[in-house]
Amino acid sequence: MTATDPALTALAQRWCALSLLHGRIESHIERALESGHGLSAREYSLLDVLSRQHDGPGGHLQMKQVADAVVLSQSATTRLVTRLEDRGLLTRYLCATDRRGIYTDVTEAGQKLLAEARPTNDRALREALDEAGKNPELAPLVRVLEGETVTV
Repeated sequence: MTATDPALTALAQRWCALSLLHGRIESHIERALESGHGLSAREYSLLDVLSRQHDGPGGHLQMKQVADAVVLSQSATTRLVTRLEDRGLLTRYLCATDRRGIYTDVTEAGQKLLAEARPTNDRALREALDEAGKNPELAPLVRVLEGETVTV
């Protein structure tokens, strides 16, 4: 492939469209969560990921797994956890079998806030997708997200 190869150009255009769609969705969700619940999209995502943990083998996520799930560096994830812990939404404790391991759990207050914020997140996502679906460049991506098989 060369820089002027039509396949490469089409790929670059689709990548730009995907990036644009992601940015629009994230901005819309961010505004809705911040104004309605005092949460950033990353904070919501972190609470959501951690709320899905369970006791037992493989039930708790290591910080690297959490960082991967919320698409942040480990240091940024640690800072985010600290902020939410300071707000009383998360708690940290040592692993019973490996004193070097630290687990993070969502507190009752965090679970309550997450439950209140989930409909806002879902509604904002739907609104952002509906708006993006009106754009001919983004509509095929929206249809893919909605589960349709689309040829791009």
